[in-house]
Amino acid sequence: MNFPLTSAESDTGAPACSAKGCRADAVWVLAWNNPKLHTPERRKTWLACEEHREHLSQFLGVRGFLKDVVPLADWEAPAEG
Repeated sequence: MNFPLTSAESDTGAPACSAKGCRADAVWVLAWNNPKLHTPERRKTWLACEEHREHLSQFLGVRGFLKDVVPLADWEAPAEG
């Protein structure tokens, strides 16, 4: 399993939610892409806890950036090539 790259860890040492100020364990991977900056196959990732998944998804969704929401346990990063 390939975890998304993150410099933030929760208090338990697990990857932390990407929401500002949140230190909860991440449960979700939000894969996104800004078409003005990234090639179509490129995926950037944010991590989300249960509480912030909907908020972060909406933030990315209204901009047309959100591509996929996957449980962290099931996430496999696409091969960079």
